[in-house]
Amino acid sequence: MSSSGHLALAPGLLGWDYEALDPELRKSFEVALHAGTAAALAIALRREVEDVLRSLDARRVLGVALTFAPAALVAAVFERAIEERLGSARSVAIAQIAAGIALALADMRPAERPYGEAGALDHLLIGCGQACALVPGVSRNGATLTAARLLRFERRAASVLSRHAALPVIAGATGLKGLRLARRGLAPELRAQFAVGAAAAFVSTIASRRLIGVMDRARSYRPFAAYRIALGAAALGGLRAR
Repeated sequence: MSSSGHLALAPGLLGWDYEALDPELRKSFEVALHAGTAAALAIALRREVEDVLRSLDARRVLGVALTFAPAALVAAVFERAIEERLGSARSVAIAQIAAGIALALADMRPAERPYGEAGALDHLLIGCGQACALVPGVSRNGATLTAARLLRFERRAASVLSRHAALPVIAGATGLKGLRLARRGLAPELRAQFAVGAAAAFVSTIASRRLIGVMDRARSYRPFAAYRIALGAAALGGLRAR
């Protein structure tokens, strides 16, 4: 949970000096990985996406807009500052732990509201949760699940609301960052490596698509919260040992 968090923490846990690389090169590589993930999600969730598109009405369009707007606004104003100030491995590890604790606490709320009860304010608040995912280490899925559970939605409803909030933002962010990468250009000798990274992200996302069903059927989010906390704690321990 949190692709940006894993990208920041995994190299450190494996002993790679990822942060020593040129920041623009790292960001470009992350764009390639996100593109692979977005393509895989479009395939894995194609039936659900088709159902949503077929049933679009003014209420659904408003809901999509309200979940999209906070993240888009925060990204437009603060994205660069957030990446520069909170993008270190230590900051990401702390964010992982904090996000895990927040999810565990939110999941203690009653699970009593169905998906159909989601109104404009609910979508806006879930969108505000999604904006928190701009902080590296705070996953989009985890943040929106946390917001939905704080609003007392049933876990299946929370999972569906999380997906419907995330997909437009993932597509928009990938397209925007891909356009920036195309304008900036990529050295020919790196294209094969970036293609391998995008392909690996695509394959791993397709392979893990069953997790979507696991999230829909989950009786508790505590195991996912525990994983976030454990990963962050392991990363902090590794950083102190270096």
